[in-house]
Amino acid sequence: MKKMVKRGAFTLIEMVFVIVILGIVGMIGSDIIAKMYQGYLKSQIVNKLQQQTELVLDIISSRLKYRIKSSVIGRDSNSTNPNYLKYKALYDDNISSISPDMIEWYGYDNESLRGDVNGSYSYPGWSGLVDVNSTKTYSSNGASGQIYMPGSKLTFTKKVINFLSNNKVDNVNNKAILLSKCYHDSNMSIYGWDIPTLGANTFDNNATIKVSINGNDKLFSISDIGKRDFCEQYYLVWSAYALVPEGDNTNDFNLTLRYNYQPWNGENYKDDANSTVLAEHVSTFRAMQVGNSVRVKICITDGNITGTPYGFCKEKAIY
Repeated sequence: MKKMVKRGAFTLIEMVFVIVILGIVGMIGSDIIAKMYQGYLKSQIVNKLQQQTELVLDIISSRLKYRIKSSVIGRDSNSTNPNYLKYKALYDDNISSISPDMIEWYGYDNESLRGDVNGSYSYPGWSGLVDVNSTKTYSSNGASGQIYMPGSKLTFTKKVINFLSNNKVDNVNNKAILLSKCYHDSNMSIYGWDIPTLGANTFDNNATIKVSINGNDKLFSISDIGKRDFCEQYYLVWSAYALVPEGDNTNDFNLTLRYNYQPWNGENYKDDANSTVLAEHVSTFRAMQVGNSVRVKICITDGNITGTPYGFCKEKAIY
């Protein structure tokens, strides 16, 4: 009697089942791999947007940190002339009535204030103090004079300001100002925001004196200082700043920083300022004042580079 030997070959039905199972496994596996890749890609994009958003807020904070707090305004950048009149103080409860999409402010000169290191100690570039008794006028009508700022090293201040302004603000053209710490006024026109449309004569107040550097501890002024109410404490200011959205799409624009312009001399952020792009593909930029702090919110998107839009938002308070 012959013995039956079982062969090791697959039957057709078994082959079909194997192929079907492998196909199902392949489909599931490829779907898992695709989702893993999408998750990885999303994670990379979100991490990049998070880092970019934090960096932009840090840059904004580094400028707003040294603002003249009462000078911050909101403005509608889309309005037509006379657009320079369409602004309100950021702390104004009715600021939403002008639909502001940008902010503007005066920043005091912190870079030279930190001073020049000489061995183990540092000379401040400007002390922020005025010796009222030593301040003198040179003309009979008090139209010009010398302001004494003891403890200052204004020659160092001059070098710093000239470098940062690309020599736009020098020691002869009175483009820097002293801004009194003691003068308080709810009228925002004291900062010169109105000048581009109303003219230079509108900028006449007790808070501000145009100055140029005259030695290590003296400032020369062509302002009518004989008629000013002097205060012992001042800020030295040589630039205004603005955060401005640029682009036709309100949900996808560039956020730019404007600087190195002097509204008290009739200059404005549109025509006279230097500009740098802080972020592209910004979908949201908001700023509001709460007490003495400014809260800034910014949202940045990836520009829909993957076909699926991703974005990241972050808010920061600057005191």
